[in-house]
Amino acid sequence: MKAIKNGKIVIIGAGHVGSHCGLSLMMQGLADEIVYIDIDKNKAAMQALDLDDMASNLDRDFTVRAGDYSDCADAHIVVMAAGKSRLPGQTRLDMFDDSIKMMNTIVGPLKESGFHGILISISNPADIIADFLRKRLGLPRNQVFSTGTSLDSARLRRMLSEITGVSRHSIQAYCMGEHGDSQFIPVSHIQIGGIPVKEYLSIHPEYRDKMDFDKISAEDKVCGFHIVEGKGCTEFGIGAVLSNIARAVMHDEKRILPVSVLLEGEYGEQGVPAGVPCVIGKNGVEEILEISLTEKEKEQLHNSCSVIRGFVEKADQM
Repeated sequence: MKAIKNGKIVIIGAGHVGSHCGLSLMMQGLADEIVYIDIDKNKAAMQALDLDDMASNLDRDFTVRAGDYSDCADAHIVVMAAGKSRLPGQTRLDMFDDSIKMMNTIVGPLKESGFHGILISISNPADIIADFLRKRLGLPRNQVFSTGTSLDSARLRRMLSEITGVSRHSIQAYCMGEHGDSQFIPVSHIQIGGIPVKEYLSIHPEYRDKMDFDKISAEDKVCGFHIVEGKGCTEFGIGAVLSNIARAVMHDEKRILPVSVLLEGEYGEQGVPAGVPCVIGKNGVEEILEISLTEKEKEQLHNSCSVIRGFVEKADQM
């Protein structure tokens, strides 16, 4: 088994999402070597070449190239970004059949490579695909997880910032559950400048009418739909989310992020992956944080897990 190269990241899928993951990783200086793998070998080579041209104008040296599954053997991180773009009006769960078929062509060569690093999956439906890969690779849950509700949480902070005028960097808020229609916002844990949101609204009652969390949640869920309808895909937001998670791994930041990981008793759920706050460090998911939830929030989480579980069971039969 090859020793892991701490600065090597392999991106499987050289489409819109994969290309912007590479771009964001390079802009933040998070990798020494980025390798693209794609069924379209020429596309992978040209995507790498285009990014390599950009590297000439950055402050540090990179190796950006196309490769094959043997490159995964010593990769610190593999990013799963393969899959078709979501069509207008299509939910992430609608992508299930096509995505599972595609993963079946990838997981064999990936496992045979001897990969033993951290796998961060983006491919939709995110929760189910990451769980499918984890089982078939035979790796522990801390090493195989998806970006989960991290992108939804970024959108939530943006919306709260727009309502209050407070910098999104001073807002702590995240979504939990499925990266999809059953996700929910644990409102009881939203803080603005360290102040619980209910207390903040008592200080600033002028924002109460706009702080309708049912409406905010609904808008968050359809944000991706609007982007897909308007431009055909989402790419920039998820690229930044991926690099944030990768940075937490590469720099051992112990950063708390809402990723989708297998639950084994946490939150009263067993054998189902879901987006929950986790401590991310050099070993991937190093701790799953069980935050206190209201009775309504517990019900929302269990409902979301039930949706995910149904598709996990379907994937297990394929």
